[in-house]
Amino acid sequence: MTKKRSIVILLIFMILLSSISPSAAVSNKKVPKYVFMFIGDGLGSAQRQIAELYMQDELNDKSKKLYMNSLDVAGLNTTYSNDTLITDSAAAGTALATGHKTNNGYISVDENNNKLTTIVEELEKKEVATGLITTTRLTHATPAAFASHNISRNDEIGIAEDFLESGVDFFAGGGVRYFIPQNGEYDDKYIVKSKRKDDKNLLEEFKKKGYKVFSGEKGNKDFNNFKVNGEQKVFAALTYSHMPYEVDRINEKMIVPSLAEMTKKGIEVLSKYNKGFFMMVEGGRIDHACHANDATGSIMDTIAFDNAIKEAKEFYDKYPDETLILVVGDHETGGLGLGFGTNYFMNIEPLKKAKISVADVLCRAYDGNRDSLYKLLDTKMGLKDLNEKEKKMLEIAMDKMDSDKKIEKAEYGGYAPVAIAATHIISERANINWTTYAHSGTSIPLSAMGIGAEEFGGFKDNTEIAKVLADLLKVKLTK
Repeated sequence: MTKKRSIVILLIFMILLSSISPSAAVSNKKVPKYVFMFIGDGLGSAQRQIAELYMQDELNDKSKKLYMNSLDVAGLNTTYSNDTLITDSAAAGTALATGHKTNNGYISVDENNNKLTTIVEELEKKEVATGLITTTRLTHATPAAFASHNISRNDEIGIAEDFLESGVDFFAGGGVRYFIPQNGEYDDKYIVKSKRKDDKNLLEEFKKKGYKVFSGEKGNKDFNNFKVNGEQKVFAALTYSHMPYEVDRINEKMIVPSLAEMTKKGIEVLSKYNKGFFMMVEGGRIDHACHANDATGSIMDTIAFDNAIKEAKEFYDKYPDETLILVVGDHETGGLGLGFGTNYFMNIEPLKKAKISVADVLCRAYDGNRDSLYKLLDTKMGLKDLNEKEKKMLEIAMDKMDSDKKIEKAEYGGYAPVAIAATHIISERANINWTTYAHSGTSIPLSAMGIGAEEFGGFKDNTEIAKVLADLLKVKLTK
């Protein structure tokens, strides 16, 4: 072969190679049999970082890393929605589930209310087992985006009915109130009343479809003890609304399972299916804590989320040639800043003293008795030795709550003023800061490990995550 002919052949080969699309390159990769998609709702880089610093401080080991920060591949993702630069969880969940942008508030439909196919739906056509796990209500935006279609994320009654027809094999989370009839009576502290406007009992309908159903106090006790026998379906709506914040679950010794325990049970169930599984696991209350500017609440739920990733990592260690683990976020919440003013320090210690959540406990604590509130802040939030500035913040907040005047939502984010004053005092002592009670538009980190993980690295939009995953799993995401 002449030198000139060799050069021509090489050029032709290079042209052909350059013409191969990224999706075509991905499609030639090995297909993972087991896929974990972990979504930290509200989980930005600051939330991941401060949780790791907190854990290191607790363990007195600066080398310790969160599992999510130890995976092989890292990336950064944009999160804007179709109609605004700052997304909500519905539009972000839709992007991660379908590979398409949509408007805030929309669940797996486009801006014209056309259905968007989801990864879960396409995998079910291939008889791959599927699971949705969350610490929010099951009908909340993120899990809804994978198995429902609705122009309003607030139509949780409709979303619940979509779930009944979804074919998803394993559900675990909160929000039983959308699955019980309007006048149903239940006898435990979690289930109070239905949010439905009809007499449909979706729990009974799930049973008729062959699901093992867990709900209420007895359901919580039975859930972890449930022994899996072959291919089974599970529907576990374990609390009235959301699952508790991890800080409350631990300190109040609640019987509800942790996110890691729900994930472990999901693995036990779905791994019995011969064609593998796809499991979406959401740490949903990270977002809720950050909305309330609750640093410790965010940290504890992030660590709980990481413990669920540990369960997946242990499964991966058994099947490294068949497993993919993805850890993503849908958006950042709270505009968390690690550092404040002109000071060059952070202090984890004040955050370790908080033993109750801001939104679920502290917001309900003040009843007009100021001495009682100060005692609670002392014993449960670690707010001893209040200085004059801190006392003034709390007194102003109590004055507002004692008056009949309307409290502007912008000032305290719609939360109880005394709770926000207290959590901001703790943040200032730790020298961290919050810019908003809502979401921010910052890019968020991704990490991955396993089969095809290298395809998710780099700077990507959130829609690309779903598209790359679909190519890797050899399914089509279409309108």
